[in-house]
Amino acid sequence: MAKCGIEIRTSDGIARAGLFRSSAASPTKAGAILYQDAFGPRQALDGMAERLAGEGYAVLVPDLFYRNAPYGPFDAKTAFADEKTKAALMALVTGTTQEMTISDSGTFIEAMSAEGVTGPIGTVGYCMGGARALNAAASYPDRIKAAASFHGGNLASDAADSPHRKAASIKARVYVGMAGVDRSFPPEQSTRLEEALRNAEVDHLIENYVGMAHGWCVPDHSAFDEAGAERHWKRLTALFAETLG
Repeated sequence: MAKCGIEIRTSDGIARAGLFRSSAASPTKAGAILYQDAFGPRQALDGMAERLAGEGYAVLVPDLFYRNAPYGPFDAKTAFADEKTKAALMALVTGTTQEMTISDSGTFIEAMSAEGVTGPIGTVGYCMGGARALNAAASYPDRIKAAASFHGGNLASDAADSPHRKAASIKARVYVGMAGVDRSFPPEQSTRLEEALRNAEVDHLIENYVGMAHGWCVPDHSAFDEAGAERHWKRLTALFAETLG
């Protein structure tokens, strides 16, 4: 497995990112962008990117918080239990708007093309990254052919930048894996997202992972569930295999 650290110039500065491939000697046409959870890029996400790259994709893990670097590091198991650390995290999350990430995603795609990844792209996001994966698909429909969210929050909120409002622009196949009980994505939002995707004739599936808590997919998260994580991998790899080739 090969990891290449790259720097991506955006309109607001330099975003550091990791680009993962199964082999550095064989450039991959199809790619994936992995949008981080609230704790930022770290070893746990690198491991997830490596696993996805093992399926034959070039996987980019960008730092969405680069405007505020340096920051952290944060312990995903304990960060929200400490009020000071929680406040620092929430400042990063709320200070990195959807519009910022939408703009950045264009440069992420360009950076992948410069690395030889010129084919279709899939996006996947966890926690705060879930909405960003969907908004990216709506904003760059010519390249993004699959979009997945796992325990993503506020996918159909009252906010102006909520992904469900851009459903008509999505041409990708969409998969949403929701935690059984998740205050950031309550049943009324699930219903609203389903209606928006259906009305926009988006090929989609919203699946309820009963018994799973927010964060169950990420190995270093306090809510990690091995069986639930394996189920998520099956869904994600099937989605990408069927849409990206």
